[in-house]
Amino acid sequence: MTSYGECRAVEDGAAALQAFTEALEIGNRYDLICLDIMMPEMDGQDALKEIRVIEQEFGVPPRLETKVMMTTALTDPANVMEAYYKGGASLYLTKPLDVEKIREAMIELGFLKKSIE
Repeated sequence: MTSYGECRAVEDGAAALQAFTEALEIGNRYDLICLDIMMPEMDGQDALKEIRVIEQEFGVPPRLETKVMMTTALTDPANVMEAYYKGGASLYLTKPLDVEKIREAMIELGFLKKSIE
């Protein structure tokens, strides 16, 4: 992901919330957050829900919400529904991830333009 911009990695969902909140407090919003559904301390689904609550508390309008890419090895429809409809994920990728899959996701999220080949 570092080829797309500055990155900050954390170990779990709780640390992700702390980093996200600290960034908002100093006016330095994240453009994209990548969350795995299965993380220690707090899973990605719960972290995503909390991220959306924190954005509301900071007065971030829905159109300016941080884009969230959920990743998981789980492919069952319940996880997809939870991520999109209840959590507000921008994109959902299943593992294994590769460079091309991530590139396509970055295009879909609007961070890259699709090249004409």
